[in-house]
Amino acid sequence: MKLGNKKLILFDLDGTLVDSVPDLALALNDMLKSLNRENFSVEIIRSWVGNGAQTLVKRGLCGSSDIDENLDEALFEKALAIFLKSYEKFLCVETVTYPHVVSTLQRLKMQGFRLALVTNKPFDFIQPLLEGLGMKDIFELCLGGDSLKKKKPAPEPLLYICENLGIRVEDSVIVGDSKNDILAAHSAKMQSIAVTYGYNYGEDIRVHNPDYEVDNFAEILPLLGHKA
Repeated sequence: MKLGNKKLILFDLDGTLVDSVPDLALALNDMLKSLNRENFSVEIIRSWVGNGAQTLVKRGLCGSSDIDENLDEALFEKALAIFLKSYEKFLCVETVTYPHVVSTLQRLKMQGFRLALVTNKPFDFIQPLLEGLGMKDIFELCLGGDSLKKKKPAPEPLLYICENLGIRVEDSVIVGDSKNDILAAHSAKMQSIAVTYGYNYGEDIRVHNPDYEVDNFAEILPLLGHKA
């Protein structure tokens, strides 16, 4: 089974193209240490990643994926500033691309697909990370979680990219690892490909009904009508 004649492929970043959890954990624990708070294991922090920096910081302060609605705002603002500064230091220390990501993206670009990035990571971290991992010139347009008023799972980032690149939604597909990507695709009426290896809060991504699922990033090539 193959996708129709797609022209534009949108990609999530963390959990789809790169495993950034080790560096996010370094930054979050660095922040917590500076506030004299408990540190957490990489695996616990892995379950908190996927909704952007602000949510990650709040979960770190609460020590849980469930955020206390009474969390002190001044403490949160202080913690967020510390985290962002820490993450600048740890941006590309242990972060790696998943298998076959760079080669597959290069093949898609050579085959004429237009490629865009839509992530909930703050925009300022995108280019340094892409450069550090050998993906500097691959994407035509990149959106971060703070680029627009709304971020995934809202459909606006997906629709914004289609509009700005002049590609119809039906000629586009998004590749992502979490429910935020799939729910955004449903709302935008865009087809989706879910990778099964990323961050989805311990939940099977299939429950959100992506159009296709792949266990290996290179498997998107035959889905799009090209040999892997």
